[in-house]
Amino acid sequence: MSGWTTLVPAETLAIALGRPDIAVIDCRFSLMNPGAGEMAYQLGHIPGAVYAHLDRDLSDQRKHGQGRHPWPEAADFTAKLGAWGVAPNTQVVAYDDGDGAYAARLWFMLRALGHEKVAVLDGGWLRWTAIGLPVDSHLPSPMRQRYAGEFNRSRLLDANQVQQQLDAGDLLIDARGAERFRGDSEPMDKVAGHVPGARNRPFTSNLVDQRFKTPVVLAAEFRELLGDHPPTNAIVMCGSGVTACHHLLAMERAGIKGAKLFTGSWSGWIADGTRAVATGPA
Repeated sequence: MSGWTTLVPAETLAIALGRPDIAVIDCRFSLMNPGAGEMAYQLGHIPGAVYAHLDRDLSDQRKHGQGRHPWPEAADFTAKLGAWGVAPNTQVVAYDDGDGAYAARLWFMLRALGHEKVAVLDGGWLRWTAIGLPVDSHLPSPMRQRYAGEFNRSRLLDANQVQQQLDAGDLLIDARGAERFRGDSEPMDKVAGHVPGARNRPFTSNLVDQRFKTPVVLAAEFRELLGDHPPTNAIVMCGSGVTACHHLLAMERAGIKGAKLFTGSWSGWIADGTRAVATGPA
């Protein structure tokens, strides 16, 4: 099997459940209630799935000034992968409640390690349960694996690098909702607005009924957004480097590879009060 590398339908995963080369990881999370996803996981999850907590497992909260969900060190993340039973050749499937925003964060973290066989469950838990697929509350004990790897740092940018790339003419795409981008409202961060020069495409634009649009539709939409910019000259961001990964997944599904992530995103940008802030439409 060549592997699933972007999305996998619920029906396809259901047939493959229990195969020793597959690891399923539950990424359900709520920014407003950080314990809710783990509680939901303990009550019921896809059989065999382990749980990844956004704050604890997919971020490094010891780092300061790098946004609300600082990118972790490779050694810490690979240790967690090993504890979850993930080896470099394991087929990983990540899921969340439905829209894929948290699962996409794990997808891109693995992709940045060079892990090809990782996919997001299209439609997530919502679709899995809606079509009556099996649910389990047993907490698995996966066989520990050894996972060694380093992140491809060329795809992970900090605020200063983003400013340099903008000055050089690169495209910065903000995945937050339009109200937050314009600065009309800001429920999460202490300053409202956006990075001067950024363009807005909410990550929800990648979806229809909580599932990803077709590769043909996504390709057309992203090519229009990119214009003359090759994908390697595009950077995605959001509030804290989480939902931006949804764009990276959608672009790769459309065959558009190589865009970069502003890891700190808006919360990292405003950590330095001297950086410029824009409001209103792009």
